[in-house]
Amino acid sequence: MGAGADSTGQPSALVLAGRRGGDDPLLAAHPGLATKALLPVAGRPMVERVLEALDGFDVWISGLTAEEAPARHIAPPAASPASAVLAAAEAGAPLPLLVTTADHALLTRELVDAFVTQAKASGADLCVGLTRREAIEARFPGVSRTYLRFRGAEVSGCNLFYLANERGLEGVRFWRRAEADRKRPLRLARRIGPSVLVAYALKRLTLGGLFEHASRRLGANVAPILLADGAAAVDVDKPSDLALVEAVLRGEA
Repeated sequence: MGAGADSTGQPSALVLAGRRGGDDPLLAAHPGLATKALLPVAGRPMVERVLEALDGFDVWISGLTAEEAPARHIAPPAASPASAVLAAAEAGAPLPLLVTTADHALLTRELVDAFVTQAKASGADLCVGLTRREAIEARFPGVSRTYLRFRGAEVSGCNLFYLANERGLEGVRFWRRAEADRKRPLRLARRIGPSVLVAYALKRLTLGGLFEHASRRLGANVAPILLADGAAAVDVDKPSDLALVEAVLRGEA
């Protein structure tokens, strides 16, 4: 496994581009495409927009071939997002490592730089990008998103993660174990901690409280990074997302 940022202090980057299980409504309209990463968005394959935001990074890609992603490091195939991160690290992707997804079609260099700057400043081993509901609704009024509801805050994930060191990988290993338990609710609850699940269900859990619990559980410092731009939380999972993204790229939203 590699280690260390480049001479500018910039982390390496991993783009998760693998196809998820089940039917994808976006691919149904493009039967010739093997993965959503190659879906045309405003005339360009979606993954190209992500790679443009990562220009200058040492980029690894999971889920595409060398022909589909020329001049990139191709990570070994993996069955899940967490497994893909670990496989890339084991194949030599250096730490610190920025992780994002190929469907983050509104990702910009400004968003990337804001996230990485805050992640470095946090001193955490593992950082998770989030955006507050207020920021998303201010940027995209009326758009429906999925939110995690904490006491005092509602947030949405941004598909941005920062692994500063080997301890940060422990969070990914926990994530992989949780993926394996997703069809075993009791085992998953024990792994996360029943008291935390109860507190969340009763809306008593704060965002900070969750990350403090995660840090204790993992033996690593895990921190949320709150991004101010609501576009950070937009990915392309369904046709309405695609319509929104293309409207933004046309300057209509």
